[in-house]
Amino acid sequence: MPEKRAARLRPDERRAQLVAIGVDMLVECSLDELSTDAVARRAGISRGLLFHYFDSRRDFYRSVVRRECDDFAAATEPDPSLDPVRWMRAFIAGFVAHVTGRRKVYRALVRGASGSHPAAGDIVEATRATLAARVIEGQRRLGMSRSPRLALATRAWLAFAEEAVTSWPLEEPGALDELRAFLESGFVRLLGDLDRPATLSG
Repeated sequence: MPEKRAARLRPDERRAQLVAIGVDMLVECSLDELSTDAVARRAGISRGLLFHYFDSRRDFYRSVVRRECDDFAAATEPDPSLDPVRWMRAFIAGFVAHVTGRRKVYRALVRGASGSHPAAGDIVEATRATLAARVIEGQRRLGMSRSPRLALATRAWLAFAEEAVTSWPLEEPGALDELRAFLESGFVRLLGDLDRPATLSG
């Protein structure tokens, strides 16, 4: 069977198509295993033509990571007009919806990119900084007291949320509602009690 010819696309469209294929393929493989040859085949172009749109394999990988990180940042940006509680819940809901809908891609990129590909670590860290700023904004909107330990607590909540969202069992009815409530409870307890942390009695 003759090889399917690629549709003619504008350069920006072709570049976006190749990045989207790269992101989609991360359901099947890690970033380390992502093959530019396989990406080119899926797009119906030669590997050489792929590098007409990207300076190098590193440039292609960075573009894939940036696309997923940009989508993640957009999914967790609440409407600024929302009241404080709804704002915080919208942030958490966006976090849960994005990650649970694409766990394999999230693990391959946001959790794995900085370790597997140090060249893309700055993109991942910039995204984490964006999310951390939103956590701090949510804490401010809810009227919680500021603390010198706020930045540390923010990173701790993000690590807690990341682990919960990537590991939570989703098969049971109401699992997503329970997950969102679990993260909200953790948010309020961890970020609302920094000055006088509670301890177990007895």
